Amino acid sequence: MSVSRQPSKTIEAKNALVVGMDERVYESTKLAALFDELVAQGTPANEILQNIALQVPDVHSPKTRISLTELTTACENAVRLSSDRRLPYRIGASIHISTYGMYGFAILCCPDFRDAMSFAWRYHSLAAPLATIEFREEKGFASWTIEPNARATIDPRVYRFITEMQIGIHISLMRDIMGAAFVPDHVSLTYPEADDFRLPADLIGCPIRFSNGFNRIVFRSDWLDQTARLGNKTTYPMIVALCDGLLDELKLRVGIAGEIRALLLRDISNPPTLADVAKLLDISDRSLRRQLRQQGISFRGLLDELRSHIALKYLRTTKLANEDIALALGFSDAANFRRAFRRWTKKSPSEIRAE
Repeated sequence: MSVSRQPSKTIEAKNALVVGMDERVYESTKLAALFDELVAQGTPANEILQNIALQVPDVHSPKTRISLTELTTACENAVRLSSDRRLPYRIGASIHISTYGMYGFAILCCPDFRDAMSFAWRYHSLAAPLATIEFREEKGFASWTIEPNARATIDPRVYRFITEMQIGIHISLMRDIMGAAFVPDHVSLTYPEADDFRLPADLIGCPIRFSNGFNRIVFRSDWLDQTARLGNKTTYPMIVALCDGLLDELKLRVGIAGEIRALLLRDISNPPTLADVAKLLDISDRSLRRQLRQQGISFRGLLDELRSHIALKYLRTTKLANEDIALALGFSDAANFRRAFRRWTKKSPSEIRAE
């Protein structure tokens, strides 16, 4: 099946954001769904969280951030603790569009279902992705292809668990978007039928095919031709802009950019130079620049981004004078700060205060 709607460079860039497995930057949504299903089965909470640096109250806290390693560990614990063959699908099916905050709201606001599929793919980095996903459409059929991350391939049980949980998530979200009557044409899996987990064909409503080339949910394209009753052409671009901001913030927190960000925030009024940062990270200036280029960021751009965020927070939440904000951000005077602020935001500090 070839791609009939080729992704733009913008789509590729957003879908290509790579986050380290150990970086704690994701909300605990998926872990909480897994936790709740196992607790409902009578599993002790401390066993579900074994080898995960969280306490029970942290699981549902909006302030909690987890890593993909911790989420994968939770899946490994679930495999060990439960004999429920439908557990991974049921966990996935318990996750609904409202669970995903701004990302989910944006999907609902998409003016048509094809836009919704494209958006979900492009911004998947916001959803604590345990698998890569790809949306395709051709010759009257559309499909989601799902491939768990590399760590999941080490244990075939964990691979199957994450695959079937992700299929449950996808079908749940598709039914939230297109209606409860949504049914795939078929689901294919790369592995043979196993004794540990099994997708419930009766709940999914279609055949399950084993030992295929891809993990894939296939459905008829005419599902995408229906009217998106909750879509809103006015709201959608505003929500997309907010999701762009969330992706930018995520990019600032991960990889080499995340390490630099932490160093800059130690003293933003007197920030270290690129050479200083390279020395602190024990790498060469050249290597640091190269790694930043790989993330699509420059050192100057990263510093400006942080200063811009902090300046906006001061202007919107305090009565600090421009002179004080300039000093806090390391500018020699208010005039230089105002010029930089207009370059960052295309607005003056007074315009932000007026808003």
